[in-house]
Amino acid sequence: MASAARSLASCIFCKIIKGDIPSFKLIETELSYSFLDIGPLSKGHALIIPKDHTEKMHELSDEYLADAMPIAKRIAAAQGLENYNILQNNGRIAHQEVLHVHFHVIPKPSASDDAGLVIGWPASTPAKDDLKALQEEILGKLSKLV
Repeated sequence: MASAARSLASCIFCKIIKGDIPSFKLIETELSYSFLDIGPLSKGHALIIPKDHTEKMHELSDEYLADAMPIAKRIAAAQGLENYNILQNNGRIAHQEVLHVHFHVIPKPSASDDAGLVIGWPASTPAKDDLKALQEEILGKLSKLV
């Protein structure tokens, strides 16, 4: 419990939500806070932060997720974005820098420059039998979740 309180007290996003650190706020609801990223990948890059301090998305209550996605949609629509990424990382090795769930709305202005999110997609080609076995494993675990 002490470590959770320490994380909350030192969390930069919690400080932004409380107004202890200034931000360029866009939309605030009872459950979420959104603002422009101060280290943007492209013009209009915004963050959406659930007001519940949890580290990973699977720890977050569904009501916060249901609030965040319409905010992302509104931010994209307000900017007239044709191409953009919605990004959410979970854990340090998955490139999560701030250990508080958050979503990025990253405009991709054109294919001809490096503005916006630049990623590779190292796809593989698993055997159909392996995919079937994995499907069955996941379905079995899904049926046990409440």
